[in-house]
Amino acid sequence: MVLTIHFVDYLRHEEFDRRSSMRLSSLLRAAGRSLLPVNSHVTRSHTCGELRLADAGSEVTLLGWLSFRRLNRFIVIRDSYGSIQATIREDDERAKSLLSHLPYESIVRVRGRVRDRGEQHRNGKMATGDVEIDVSSLEVVNEARRDMPLLPDARAHEQTRLTYRYIDLRSPQLQSNLRLRSSVIHAARRFLVEEKGFVDVETPTLFRRTPGGAAEFIVPTRTPAKGLAYSLPQSPQQFKQLLMVGGIDRYFQVARCYRDEGSKLDRQPEFTQLDIEVSFTTQTALLDLLEQVLLAAWPEHLNGVKPCAPFARLSFADAMRDYGVDKPDLRIPWKIEEVQSRTFERLRGDSKDSDWSLKCIVARGSASAVNKARVREWCRLVEMNYQSTSFAVLTAATKKKDGRWFNFVRDEEIEREFEMGEDDAVILAWGAPSKVQYTLGQLRGMVGEEVGLRRREEFRPLWVVDFPLFERDEEGSLVSCHHPFTAPVPEDEWRIEKEEGLEEIRAQHFDLVLNGVELGGGSIRIHNGPMQRRVLEILGEETGEMTHLLEALESGAPPHGGFAFGVDRLISILAGRGDTSYGIRDVIAFPKTKEGRDLMVDTPIEPSREELDRYGYEIAGKVEKKE
Repeated sequence: MVLTIHFVDYLRHEEFDRRSSMRLSSLLRAAGRSLLPVNSHVTRSHTCGELRLADAGSEVTLLGWLSFRRLNRFIVIRDSYGSIQATIREDDERAKSLLSHLPYESIVRVRGRVRDRGEQHRNGKMATGDVEIDVSSLEVVNEARRDMPLLPDARAHEQTRLTYRYIDLRSPQLQSNLRLRSSVIHAARRFLVEEKGFVDVETPTLFRRTPGGAAEFIVPTRTPAKGLAYSLPQSPQQFKQLLMVGGIDRYFQVARCYRDEGSKLDRQPEFTQLDIEVSFTTQTALLDLLEQVLLAAWPEHLNGVKPCAPFARLSFADAMRDYGVDKPDLRIPWKIEEVQSRTFERLRGDSKDSDWSLKCIVARGSASAVNKARVREWCRLVEMNYQSTSFAVLTAATKKKDGRWFNFVRDEEIEREFEMGEDDAVILAWGAPSKVQYTLGQLRGMVGEEVGLRRREEFRPLWVVDFPLFERDEEGSLVSCHHPFTAPVPEDEWRIEKEEGLEEIRAQHFDLVLNGVELGGGSIRIHNGPMQRRVLEILGEETGEMTHLLEALESGAPPHGGFAFGVDRLISILAGRGDTSYGIRDVIAFPKTKEGRDLMVDTPIEPSREELDRYGYEIAGKVEKKE
């Protein structure tokens, strides 16, 4: 598939150059490096983004992509560090002839002298806009194809960008994002090793299934273990606990993890965690450490909006009561409130349920973001979940044809009760209390998104603590709220032994939420073998699958706890400067689609007959591949 596009214009390249050069310079400073090392062990003398007036008169050799030409004399070449203008001499017919047919994105080598462009010709939109290269030699190193499917950072369909990812990676945006990712991981690693004495340990990716977790990918084995299979771990959870038992009391790892789930805006089937585990710790001590890790890794160019420690803390119960979700975006100022009056009693209808509830959100200043079309879309999205209930969004734009919101109460009474101004919206939800909380929680985020509150350049971290240890799934079965290795608070341990009030047990589990996005979760672990066995039995899990861990916990396991930062999510929020709609695919070098496909290499693919025979597998049903 070839996408027909127009070549981007010169001014656009100048703007990309300015933004990317500023960001890249900041990232390099944050990593404690200068531009000099990138020019060692290579055939260039400088990058395309580093030359300034101080370099005037210097002889240089540059290599990069041809990104613009005019009159076959004026060209812009670009590399990963910026762009610079080069000028072909008037009498150099050979160079002008080369340029006349040379496709954009061809690799060229330019040799020449740096010269001042002069006051009249300076370009303030380019980082190198004070100078240009007087070209003495132009060489085509590698000519690009003439039917390029896209140009870096050109507006193209995501399918095209993913198919030709190796071209898309040249864009200033992705260059900046991947260098940001590298810088953040490097800073976190340096802090953990050099300042906190942690040990970086790699753990296997060929493992066995983990009970009570997400669906896992399997890896079949051949003879002599034919018919058996490994599982790819969804996290190094068990290994890091075993390392604690083995005396590696301060462990971390930048870990590759896998889940056989559909890809979403903030989720991929394979993802990266900054995994941390500590022996002889407490929840309070762990939270303090994790705050230090995040702030130590914080990028320099965002220091102006860097959060301060200690981060806010909120119990799970309070989060659900005030915000309707366990990961609220604190940039949205509205909370869920009780409706105290009996004004809306008619909404109860024939319901005799004593638990019937009516609550609201008064969204000040949001009326302009609400119209009937958006309310219909919100309704569609909310109703996709079984926890939803009836709701109404009240603004001037959502009144019925007769000009009223409800036929049983006058609008004036509603406006007076909620002190509504012209710019305000009131969101009402009624029904079962848990469904009311869920519905209002979702609508709070949707309205906040439309108003622009979730795109603000601001970072509001929050610890959510005191989660329940167990919860019910859609079928009513008891499942772990986090995972089955999480310890209960000491005051509730007796409930596990007696199996009383299991849903009332509080866990030593905590989530770090940033701008309404869960950056990661952690907990104090169960370090007692009998208690771990009991939890697995309560959940209906086969304890035989966990013999290795149970025996380890009975072999003098120290108390321990840990946490995992979601690296992809963290980098996407930082790259978006707080905008939570910024997708993680733009901070991953080679991401997959929401169907889990890699369009660039066209995978997954059907296994060959030889491979099936090797592992003793047959495919029972085949899904036709989408083109």
